[in-house]
Amino acid sequence: MTQLDHGKFSRMTTTFHTLLALDVFVLFFSGYSLMFNDELWWMVGLMGGASGVSAVHRIAGGGLLALIVFWMLMMVTTDTGRGNFREILPSKGDFDAFIQDVQFLLGNADERHQNARQFAGGTADEIPLLTYIGKGVVFIFAIELALLTVSGILIWSKTGVMDIMATKTAAAAFVTFHGLLGVIMLMGVMFHIFEHGFHPALYPVEVKAFIPKSMIPEDHDDDTEGTGIERLELSPSWNMASTIVGAMTVIGIVSVLLGSLFDEGYPVPRELAIGGGPADILLTVGINMGVFVLLLGLVLQMYGNLLRVRWQKQLEQEASEPATATDGGHVESDD
Repeated sequence: MTQLDHGKFSRMTTTFHTLLALDVFVLFFSGYSLMFNDELWWMVGLMGGASGVSAVHRIAGGGLLALIVFWMLMMVTTDTGRGNFREILPSKGDFDAFIQDVQFLLGNADERHQNARQFAGGTADEIPLLTYIGKGVVFIFAIELALLTVSGILIWSKTGVMDIMATKTAAAAFVTFHGLLGVIMLMGVMFHIFEHGFHPALYPVEVKAFIPKSMIPEDHDDDTEGTGIERLELSPSWNMASTIVGAMTVIGIVSVLLGSLFDEGYPVPRELAIGGGPADILLTVGINMGVFVLLLGLVLQMYGNLLRVRWQKQLEQEASEPATATDGGHVESDD
């Protein structure tokens, strides 16, 4: 156990994070199967064809709406929710850290702010687990999901959108806005998977994002100084795995952007229907690489939850075992 293993979120937050991630993955798979139906024909087939993909996307959209409503209610009605909201509010220290990091990038500061040094010499007592970078990710994802939900509800029925927007052109622009947000969020999620799954100190998964902090001790029974990073060993497979997935992430993002340009308008087709679009082999390979990164993120998500279950069982097993006496035997009961 090192200071890098300290818990990050509450039990409610880790559970919500898992449910939200699974729902967003399904939205990506179904949404981009609609958009890139030529390149992702195999995924369209797995989801039951054109009608099946549309149904999956709408069901997942309903799930996203339910999760957002649930989270907003928890934020308002529970102490834990209100506490979580207070923790992600930007502070003066966050602004100071951002400005210093910008100055560092411009060569006007000698070092980065301590908030950005969690894996480079800072201790858990000195560095917040949720830095200004993490808060920024939360706010960006929250805004994107809210806008995607609102726009998705409005374009649920294309006829309804045209009624609201008065003209077909305006309705098409609204659909394009929904697709543009999807592309931006797709890039963010792919970087998020690579950042948290292939960081040398976290590889292959950031366990503390899945195990509630109430299940992880924050005190250490040794006198070792430092962050604990010096006690870690780099996995032999990290170099090759991070290089391959990093390349696939970049190629996937570029291919999705190019595919959006070619597939009848940017960033979504004019008509949300199966058929049409280029059949370029390189574009097909690139887009499938991007989807593979998302599938990898789904697998890592499940692996993180598997580790949480195993950790919980280990704690329960240790709690049920009789205490060990100082001479190595078992403590006898007074009865």
